[in-house]
Amino acid sequence: MPGLSALGELGPWVRRLERLRRMALAAVWAYKLRSLFVVLGVGFGVASLTLIVTAVDGAERKAVEIVEWFGPDAALVFGGNFKKQAVGMRLNTLTQDDLRGIQQSLPGAYLVVPMRIKQDVPLKYQDASVPATLVVGSTEGYASAWNWPLVEGRDLSEEDVRLGARVALIGDKPARELFGEASPVGRTFMLDKFQVQVIGRLKYRGAAGGGNDIDDRVILPITTLTARFNLDRRYYMALRIKFLEPGRMASHAENLRSYLRMSHRLEPSQDDDFSIITADEILGFLSAFKGGLVAFLGVTAAAAMTVGGFVLANLFAISVSERSREIGLKKAVGATSRDILLQFLMEAALLTLVGGLVGLGLGLGLGQLLTRLGVLQILFSWKAFSLSLVSAVAIGVVFGLKPARQAASLDPIAALHGSG
Repeated sequence: MPGLSALGELGPWVRRLERLRRMALAAVWAYKLRSLFVVLGVGFGVASLTLIVTAVDGAERKAVEIVEWFGPDAALVFGGNFKKQAVGMRLNTLTQDDLRGIQQSLPGAYLVVPMRIKQDVPLKYQDASVPATLVVGSTEGYASAWNWPLVEGRDLSEEDVRLGARVALIGDKPARELFGEASPVGRTFMLDKFQVQVIGRLKYRGAAGGGNDIDDRVILPITTLTARFNLDRRYYMALRIKFLEPGRMASHAENLRSYLRMSHRLEPSQDDDFSIITADEILGFLSAFKGGLVAFLGVTAAAAMTVGGFVLANLFAISVSERSREIGLKKAVGATSRDILLQFLMEAALLTLVGGLVGLGLGLGLGQLLTRLGVLQILFSWKAFSLSLVSAVAIGVVFGLKPARQAASLDPIAALHGSG
C-alpha cells in the first residue's frame, strides 16, 4: 500500500535523526564550558527580546486601562503651562470664574468638578497609621466624574460640600492599612489633626506607575480641605470636565482652550497659562514612550543576540578542529557529510534553545522587578515565549551553519591523520 510504503521509507530517516539527536546531546554535555558560554551569550539577548515584547504588551494594556480610567469623554485642566516649565511659573491660574463660565457657556460641557490637593498628610486609626497620603478636595460627584466605582458607601453630595462636612471617600490602600479587612464605611479616623468619617470606599485600581500608587488617596469636600488647611479658596489646582459627544473631543478641547485664553485675557503672542490633558494626549505620550522603549531595548537585544551568535560560531569553529578525529571516525564508519552537518546544527540549536529558555526566565524575572518598582507592568506572554524560542533556534541555525559545513566537508583520512 502507498501509505505503508511511505512510512517504511521514513523509518530509517527517523531512526537516523534520533541517533544524531542523542550524539548531539552527548557532545553538548561533553563540552560543558563551551556550552555554558553559548547559553549565556544567547540568554542575554533573548532576555532583552523578552523584555521588549512583554513591555510593549504591558504598555498597550496600560494605555487601554488608563484611557478607560480617564474617560474618552473627559478633559483635565491644570493651572500653569507644564510644557513650558518656566522658572517661577504661576500655577494658581484657574479660578471660580473659570468654573462658572465653563459650566454656563462652554458648548458640550455637562459636568465640571474642581479639585485641590494636599500632599503628605498623615492618617491614624487606633494603633494603625499611614505616615503620608494624598488628600484631594472636590465637589459632589467625584467618583462619577472620574469613572471610579465605589465598592461600598456613597459619593460626596452637594450638602457635604455646602456644609464643609468632615466626611471622606477613602482609597483602597489607606483603607487596608487603617482598617484591614473590615469595612471602613461609618468609621472615624484622624486626618492630620481633625477627625473625618468614611462615607465611601473607592474600588482598587492598581499602581499608576513611576512609584505613585493611584489608590493611595483620601477625598474630602473641597470646602473642608480649604478650611482645615487654610488654602486660598479663590483658585483651583485642576478642573475635571466631561463632554457630550466624545467623538468631538478635539473640537471640545480647542473650544476649552479658546475660552480659557479669552477668560484669562491672554494676547495672541502669550503662551497658555494652563494645561489641557485629554485621552488622546495620554495615548500619544504612551505611544512615544513605547516607541522609545522598543528602540532602546531593540538595539540592546540585537547587539546581545549578535554577540551570542558570534560566540557560538567561534566556539564551534574551534570545536571542529578539536573534534576532527571524532568526525573522521564517524565518516570512516559510514556517516555522511549530511549526518555531520545535521549533528552540528542540532548541537547549535539545542544550545541556543537552552539559552532561549534561560533568557526567557531572566527577562521575565527582570520584568517582575520593574513591575514591583512601578516602572512598567510586565506579564508573561505566549507571544514573548514563542518569539524568544524561535529567535534562539534561528541564531543557532544561522551562526552554526558555517562551522557545521566546515565539519561536514572534512576529508575523513585527512581528519584522522591530522589528529594523530
